Amino acid sequence: MSDIEFRFRHTMLPVASIDRATAFYTGLMGMKVVRERREPERGGRNIAYVGYGDEGTHPVLELIEGTGNHEETWSGHIAIAVSDLPGLVEKLKTANVPFAKPMTQPETGTNTYLAIIVDPDGNQIELNQRKGGIYS
Repeated sequence: MSDIEFRFRHTMLPVASIDRATAFYTGLMGMKVVRERREPERGGRNIAYVGYGDEGTHPVLELIEGTGNHEETWSGHIAIAVSDLPGLVEKLKTANVPFAKPMTQPETGTNTYLAIIVDPDGNQIELNQRKGGIYS
């Protein structure tokens, strides 16, 4: 797959309290808050991205408080930015990789394309093609 570039973006961790988790990672682990989102319209889901550098060039932790849906299964995931998600999706389908979420084109946000696949052990991997390129 040398024709497609890959880059770790983030690892998502579900947290009980966004404020407590952010305080831990910034106050004790030396990270800084890179970006935050409060989503009261989505059932109180709150998100903070923390890390040791800019999200465009360094992997970060995505801390999420609440799913916005109490029926939704709650687990973590990793996210990988790719330069050509439609091309990668075709290769993954050919290899019979299962999709938890088929490729979509989000109407808002920073991604041109987004898909979620499942690895052989059942772990979810968020794949996204960024609007501003792989390092945005």
